Amino acid sequence: MATPSLADTPSVAPPRSSRLRAWMLEGLADMAKHQQGPHAEPESAHEGQRWWRVMCLTGVDYFSTLGYQPGIAALAAGLLSPVATLVLVLVTLVGALPVYRRVAEESPRGEGSIAMLERLLSFWKGKLFVLALLGFAATDFLITITLSAADASTHLVENPHLTDVLHGQQMLITLVLVALLGAVFLKGFLEAIGVAVALVGVYLVLNAVVVAVGLWHIVTAPHVVTDWSSALTTQHGNVFAMVGVALLVFPKLALGLSGFETGVAVMPHVQGDAGDTEAKPTGRIRGTKKLLTAAAVIMSMYLITTSFITTLLIPANEFKPGGQANGRALAYLAHEYIGGGFGTLYDISTIAILWFAGASAMAGLLNLMPRYLPRYGMAPHWARAVRPMVIVFTLVAFLVTWLFDADVDAQGGAYATGVLVLMSSAAIAVTIAAHRAGQRTWTIGFALVAAVLLYVTAANVVERPDGVKIGACFIAGIILISLLSRLRRAFELRVTHITMDDMAERFVRDTAHRKIRFIANEPDQRDVAEYRDKLQQIRVDHDLSAEEDVVFVEVTLGDPSEFEAAMNVRGEVLHDRYRVLTVESSSIPNALAALLLHVRDTTGQRPHIYFEWTEGNPFTQFLRFFLFGQGEVAPVTREVLREAEPDRDRRPRVHVG
Repeated sequence: MATPSLADTPSVAPPRSSRLRAWMLEGLADMAKHQQGPHAEPESAHEGQRWWRVMCLTGVDYFSTLGYQPGIAALAAGLLSPVATLVLVLVTLVGALPVYRRVAEESPRGEGSIAMLERLLSFWKGKLFVLALLGFAATDFLITITLSAADASTHLVENPHLTDVLHGQQMLITLVLVALLGAVFLKGFLEAIGVAVALVGVYLVLNAVVVAVGLWHIVTAPHVVTDWSSALTTQHGNVFAMVGVALLVFPKLALGLSGFETGVAVMPHVQGDAGDTEAKPTGRIRGTKKLLTAAAVIMSMYLITTSFITTLLIPANEFKPGGQANGRALAYLAHEYIGGGFGTLYDISTIAILWFAGASAMAGLLNLMPRYLPRYGMAPHWARAVRPMVIVFTLVAFLVTWLFDADVDAQGGAYATGVLVLMSSAAIAVTIAAHRAGQRTWTIGFALVAAVLLYVTAANVVERPDGVKIGACFIAGIILISLLSRLRRAFELRVTHITMDDMAERFVRDTAHRKIRFIANEPDQRDVAEYRDKLQQIRVDHDLSAEEDVVFVEVTLGDPSEFEAAMNVRGEVLHDRYRVLTVESSSIPNALAALLLHVRDTTGQRPHIYFEWTEGNPFTQFLRFFLFGQGEVAPVTREVLREAEPDRDRRPRVHVG
């Protein structure tokens, strides 16, 4: 919505704090436009960007790992780096790619495997499971931001022309890069897809030049390959031993799989067909599959070639901490074999794409967190807006950078753990989906991929337990903050929409000619005696005459862990005399309060509702309400009404006896 001009508002301008608040909560701009739910902005399913442009958005994360992946492979596998990388490529193309193509098909709004697994579980166990996965997702995406920024600053500091000037300033440079990334999102991000396209295009071209020059040097110096193969045979003896060692070190190369989760997370930006709907976005799914396949094939080609040339052309000592190729193997080749000018250009491109790699991670965070936490009641409403969440994520990234001292190697374990846990959950989710669809071959295939990824995850956790510790901290923080938020919002009116069938509307319309009186009844046998005795008790407790017209209201409890939902009210006549409104809801007090306010707004009259007291400890009853949606219903219903309607003269009346 456009801000009114001064000519339109001749009175005093709104306070600066109000303007700042309006700017912070402005719509659900950019990324949030693609969220679903009662607070989403309507948008046609076919709108978005061409799949190859969105591939560049996820590619700033995926392709940027070329900045450090060859060095990681060389440190982990030594001379076996090309063989170990071939294993990584095999897992990528045969395992991860089919898994995430299926995830895109099953979860076309970008929620990924988390949404697939959420559908398998209900009640609080489902919510806590999702929160745990969100903790690992936060680990993955936030460490992507901080690790990429730290690696960008490493490339800047290690540039031969800048080493003397920037030595010791890596922490400050990393914090500045993280802040600049946050500023991009505060400004508005959709336009930045064009920046991603330019960065990825230039970066891939420069890497192609480095690969071509490296291969040329190898071809023109045949002894290099001979020396390498001889050293391999001396160290490992035979091919089977080499493959065995490559499989053992493979978990250390897992960062090369990092692009798939962000590829699915940015899926809402993929342009679909003109006939796409949110229920069936066929074009978006097809475009995302192209995105995932193209990214995997391009990255696989670069992984194989770069691991080969770096292993054969760079001395082993240079890969170690303190060496000139540590964390920047391809940049080392660019300077060594092409010259300082090209090397500096390569450094600039690498720094830019590593910095912007956090963009796809931030996009993933902004797509996932507001999609779940507010809907669970575990985040305030402003968590659906982009800018406040950008500030929160940027501040957390500052903290992570400070805790890790902007060290790339120190963050590798946490990054790999987050990536592998999410990939394992994706493999498990698609295995279950294939099994339920009766696809036996796919079920077996996905199960094998899940087993491989679970092995890699376990091996990574054993070798680098700091990753799971950091993930556990994120999980604990998310669960604690979520529960505190839900506790704070316990009395919030959370029914998003009410519909009434014809019979229910007739009951309300008939009673509106007199005083509207409801009796809250917990359904039991629903026989004549139940309604007769309840009516008699209410009349005695509240001194109501037999002529008073009343309607019973009964709420059937659904999943009490759900927070926001629509509500359908049905009317029925039982035993030829008792009118009953029936509702299914996750919270009895909230359902009753929402019904009362709806009746008041549609009839213009204040309804009355009658309860009886529930026996038991008040604190215990509150916990029953908080966890199970029931407990002492009468006072909680009144409290929900009080928060929803501050005007006592318009608030529906609650009577307890």
